[in-house]
Amino acid sequence: MTPELTPLEQPRIHLVHMAVFTLVVAVVATILFPNIKNAFMANTALNGLIIAVGVLGVLYAYRMVFRLIPEVNWVNNFQIGESASQSTPSLLAPMATMLGDPTRRTILSPASMRSLLDGLASRLDESRDLMRYLVALLIFLGLLGTFWGLLETVTSVGDAIRNLDVTATQSNAVFEELKTGLQRPLAGMGLSFSSSLFGLAGSLILGFLDLKASQAQNRFYHELEDWLSTITDLQADTGDGTVAQAPSVPAILRLEIQSLQRAIERLGQQFEQGSISGGGGGGAGGGESLEQLADAVASLVAQMRDEQKMVRNWIQTQQVQQSEIQRLLIRQAGGRSKE
Repeated sequence: MTPELTPLEQPRIHLVHMAVFTLVVAVVATILFPNIKNAFMANTALNGLIIAVGVLGVLYAYRMVFRLIPEVNWVNNFQIGESASQSTPSLLAPMATMLGDPTRRTILSPASMRSLLDGLASRLDESRDLMRYLVALLIFLGLLGTFWGLLETVTSVGDAIRNLDVTATQSNAVFEELKTGLQRPLAGMGLSFSSSLFGLAGSLILGFLDLKASQAQNRFYHELEDWLSTITDLQADTGDGTVAQAPSVPAILRLEIQSLQRAIERLGQQFEQGSISGGGGGGAGGGESLEQLADAVASLVAQMRDEQKMVRNWIQTQQVQQSEIQRLLIRQAGGRSKE
């Protein structure tokens, strides 16, 4: 029995996980908004840059998953032979070019299948590179703010000690100068800690979204590999890694036998449904089921005739080629005898 074609699943579950996680982050940020605002005001320029990079990374993570939806739709439509109205996919563009018309049965060689999968894997890895760079960039910006703040702190402490007038007779004046001098070191500490906070939090958020996007891409890759294995024939290797557009007779016969088995299975299901409806629904249901059964039998007979015609044409073509080869061999043998 030949298994039915299994359509590729849409990455909805991964989008749901990403949306729930984003919603949780938004709720936590809303609750902690006063503290976040105070930390943000320590250095609006650097912290604003960190937040902008984080938002860009979130949008790109969603784009990585959303771009899989048209690819999945194209594969599912190609399986049922209805991809003519679909636009050419971006990730699967080489596959669309090699497979061609979905109504024509195409057999892939193992080398062609591996070539297509390697090309897809390289495209997916290329899309992940930017996400990895954004995660590392957030950590770098956080560390940059940390060292920047520590540098300002050390410089400010030195200035505060240098400007402190210990010769003053009034202790209150000395303490006021000390308090004024320590304001800049404290501001530098706030800069360092706030930047580290925003950088590490952003990298944590982008890391989770990158994980879910990678899982969606890996699932798409494995399901596509399973589907390609159903149209790959070990005997259809052409030697140069191309698609076997004219497969051998055993490959054709295997495909046609599989299609006939599917047709017979559908016919048996229709017959069973017709028997059930005819036994419980009376004459009207039985008449409709018989008409459906007759149509199914007629389509099966027409399909078998088409398959027989195709095999006969192939045999005739092989006979013509063999006759031409024999004629050439005889001519070559005659030329050698004259020499």
